Amino acid sequence: MILQELVKYYETLARDGKTALPGWCSAKVSYIIRLNSKGKIEGIIPAQKEVERGKKTIWVADVKLVPLMEGRSSTKIVPNFLCDNSKYMLGIDAEGCSEKTIKRFEAAKEKHFSILKNAKGEAGSAVKAFFETWDPKKAKEDNWIKQMYKEVTDGGNLIFEVGGEEVQEDEEIRLIWDEYQKEKEKNSENGEKRVCLVTGERTEIARIHPLIKGLQGAQSSGAALVSFNAPAFESYEMSQSYNAAVGTYAAFAYTTALNYLLSQRKYVFQCGDTTIVFWAENGKEEYQQVFLWSVERDEDNTEKIREVFERIREGKKVKLDKLELDPEQPFYIAGLAANAARISVQFFYQNSFGKILSNIEKHYERMKIVRPKGEEREYVGLWRMINETVNQKAKDKKPAKNLPPAVFQAVLNDTRYPQSLYSQILLRIRAEQGRVTWGRAAAIKAFQIKNYHMEEGVYMELNGKNERKEQAQILGRVFAVLEAIQETSANGKLNTTIRDRYFNAACANPATVFPILMKLKNSHMRKLGRDKEGLKIKYEKQLTDLLGKLDECPSQLNLEEQGRFILGYYHQKQE
Repeated sequence: MILQELVKYYETLARDGKTALPGWCSAKVSYIIRLNSKGKIEGIIPAQKEVERGKKTIWVADVKLVPLMEGRSSTKIVPNFLCDNSKYMLGIDAEGCSEKTIKRFEAAKEKHFSILKNAKGEAGSAVKAFFETWDPKKAKEDNWIKQMYKEVTDGGNLIFEVGGEEVQEDEEIRLIWDEYQKEKEKNSENGEKRVCLVTGERTEIARIHPLIKGLQGAQSSGAALVSFNAPAFESYEMSQSYNAAVGTYAAFAYTTALNYLLSQRKYVFQCGDTTIVFWAENGKEEYQQVFLWSVERDEDNTEKIREVFERIREGKKVKLDKLELDPEQPFYIAGLAANAARISVQFFYQNSFGKILSNIEKHYERMKIVRPKGEEREYVGLWRMINETVNQKAKDKKPAKNLPPAVFQAVLNDTRYPQSLYSQILLRIRAEQGRVTWGRAAAIKAFQIKNYHMEEGVYMELNGKNERKEQAQILGRVFAVLEAIQETSANGKLNTTIRDRYFNAACANPATVFPILMKLKNSHMRKLGRDKEGLKIKYEKQLTDLLGKLDECPSQLNLEEQGRFILGYYHQKQE
């Protein structure tokens, strides 16, 4: 299903002029080799641009439209036309000029001569002259190469420029390349033809699919979504990508669309090891923008997304600038993970834009909980919630591998949260001796509502309307009061609190721990001076009121009850 939708998206992008037509692709280009009319190097120009990544500004290779680049392994010699690395374009690499790099250069030379044999223009003639006269063994004698040797051999793509124009943009060159592609298709008519699984048409099947670039965890040269490279993966003796009957057009279209999505850095985000991309069927970026706001829920866009949610709830179209967003617009979300040369689809979700936002809003409603003093954000964003399972002092601050995509899918589908989310948050609270943050409390509350069917609207804050008389919740509140008594009696001179020593045991085995805590309470109360008589009375009243609601002190609390103990503790602390 994902391939069909990506092909449709490609056709939308091509219609709007946003992506390459068949035979062309977008590629990252690091440097431009400037040639004169005789094919001599007259300069090497960086083709990089400044971009903001988080709080940093870095230089990255520019993305340019170039002749379609072929997929290849590290051992195969497959040159590309007018855009390739230094091994093919110059016959050199970081270690110098070897027999292997010369072979690659010779293959590139042969390909360029073959394609440009009838070129009459300045650009084509200059490229032919360059390949005819360039000697890789004397590369270091060239002044420009000598100055930029480290840069041009760092593995990035190089292109040519003649007369102030990039060669691949020359009108004659474009016509020659398009004609070459047509001839190539004609000559491959004897190739295997079957029904394409994506388009349903009988057509030539792609032997190797183009690579997907820009995915975290993948090789810099790219990774394949469809790939078979060993007999163990083949069936009926169909090798390589013939094992999955995808036509050449569909293979080009889906990879072009996916590369376009990954190049839109502002609409791509990481969810652990999973890269999330998303798009509307009509190709409008405004849908992507609103979806991103709804997932991040930063203070900068809280008002905007609140208005969006309100209009979706009322079944109205969403207004963004001058565009009206249709809630019925089909919207797609894909989670991709890479392992060196291969890509796996972690999940693929499709629904109407309005339904997706509605499900996300339901998640945030479940997450509503009293905020700590001084907290300006209204909600805990989805990624921040997942991040609450991580030890922030550890070197690797990534959550468990399968947790982010599982949580993301649960929110999108409005289904039960994965049990691992709840378990990981409880483990993190125990590991930090009862440190219950706003995000952790909100996640526990959302999990209790969805997975344990706790009544909606409770545990928002402590007041008459929402107050519960559950034993676990009351015990959590009692623990918070006992901790406050200890802190007040010590005047802030504590090295270790009862939370540090007893929280985990009190949360799991209250009958064993609370008798000890009550004895300690008496000792702490005696330390309160006469100037704190008012506080003494307040604490005694609070404890009397809470203990009066307690039927008994259970010997053990199960995982569900432990979550409610934590919520009671959190709310009493905020009170």
